[in-house]
Amino acid sequence: MIYRQAVFLDKDGTLIDNVPYNVNPDRIRLRSGAAEGLARLHQAGYLLLVVSNQSGVARGLFPESALAGVEARLRELLGRAGIPLAGFAYCPHHPEGVVEAFRAACECRKPAPGMILRLAGEHGIDPARSWMIGDILDDVQAGRAAGCRTILIDNGNENQWVPGLDRVPHHRAADLDEAARQILDHDNAGHSPP
Repeated sequence: MIYRQAVFLDKDGTLIDNVPYNVNPDRIRLRSGAAEGLARLHQAGYLLLVVSNQSGVARGLFPESALAGVEARLRELLGRAGIPLAGFAYCPHHPEGVVEAFRAACECRKPAPGMILRLAGEHGIDPARSWMIGDILDDVQAGRAAGCRTILIDNGNENQWVPGLDRVPHHRAADLDEAARQILDHDNAGHSPP
């Protein structure tokens, strides 16, 4: 099997503007710098995959089926910029959910690494050659637990700052464009995985 390098992306607040519990495709907008940074990563040969907690399903705010429209909209927006999305995974669970079928502590909800590891297996990705980018430390923790290098988009969305060595990002960036430059600078310089 070929083990490829990839960039795993949090969705809300990282890839798109953070509109809490939004599943209306018309309200989905790429964040500033996202298209530029992801185009750069795609051209360099990285697979791009989204991993997103979607507890709105467990909370009864929208049906799981609504996420198909979200994925389609992301693929449309990225496709306009010539950027293929290699994978899209979401976790519909929450331990305090009101929808019994989705009320669970699971291995897919970040900070657990389940979504990253599943997509890595499905796509022949080497986590040690890959990156996780997110806007909160749960994203960083999930990436580290999967064996990825990590970047925190430091845009003010992290508000808990729960400490721990597994929650320290390898890098920080203002947006996906800056994060892409950091990844390419790091990997092109021949740094070995952590």
